[in-house]
Amino acid sequence: MASKGEGDSEADPGRVREQLARILASSEFQAPERGRRFLEYVVEEALEERCEQLKAYTIAQAVFGRDATFDAQNDPVVRIEAGRIRRALERYYLISGGNDPVRITIPKGGYAPSFESRGQDSSAKGAAPVNCKAPALQRRDGRPMTYRGLLLPIGVAAIFGIIAVLALIRPLEDYLTPSATSPAPAASALREEVKIVVEPLAMLGGPRGAEIAKGLVDQLITQLMKVDGIVVLAPSRSVEGSAGSLVNLQGSIAVDGMILHLHVRLVKSSDGTVVWAKEYDRDLRGQTILDVEDDIAAQIAEEISKTGEIRGALPAL
Repeated sequence: MASKGEGDSEADPGRVREQLARILASSEFQAPERGRRFLEYVVEEALEERCEQLKAYTIAQAVFGRDATFDAQNDPVVRIEAGRIRRALERYYLISGGNDPVRITIPKGGYAPSFESRGQDSSAKGAAPVNCKAPALQRRDGRPMTYRGLLLPIGVAAIFGIIAVLALIRPLEDYLTPSATSPAPAASALREEVKIVVEPLAMLGGPRGAEIAKGLVDQLITQLMKVDGIVVLAPSRSVEGSAGSLVNLQGSIAVDGMILHLHVRLVKSSDGTVVWAKEYDRDLRGQTILDVEDDIAAQIAEEISKTGEIRGALPAL
């Protein structure tokens, strides 16, 4: 998507590729190898006007080696890497790229990059501007229809409809609801905190397992602390007599060649019931240990924090 600022011209493919090379060569662009591959891929796809292909499923297979069973809901690798690259690009332009002729960004809400030209020479003869725009809505007379023009008739009708419904509901509510009845307490006020003890991961073999196991525990604590309603406790802390539900996050890790195998589970401290369990396999080739740890820990924390069976069951433990 070619982004145009006031007084700026669209960036042409040649200048965008030069800017991409400039960014990747800079020491101020702090991104891992897989993040660099991600940025190169989305930029090239945009330059070839294939922005409709920039979906999590396609990127996961082309950049991160995922297979056809990839599920973005259970494997947030693309979303995590996109956020990391956005921060790396912001840092680069803040520190050393402030005067660069082209600004490359990845707007939130998608993976299609935006190119903003800061020079006045991108319209030189032979320079085709980047075009990665969604087709505009058309009116019956052939003119483009703006979203405001599309939503205005719907919005007016919706407002009158809501007013009519409220006018009917309010008298019925006054008639059916006794005035002396006090409102029921909010469900959220009745929910207890969930306390999770992150235990050390058991080693099942492989010389690299101990290092990865320790790093994974640290990353899991960091990621779980970001989840609302969950309190993370160190394994050595006494929690007897404390209010709220208590579960233990346990697991085991093994490294077989370049393949990492991880099993994790949530266990109720009161009776040992396993309320959630999952296994993860990761190919360590082409990735740093920190990237693997960050990826898995973020995925586990996200799954625990979901509002489905896992997160809904925790307050009732």
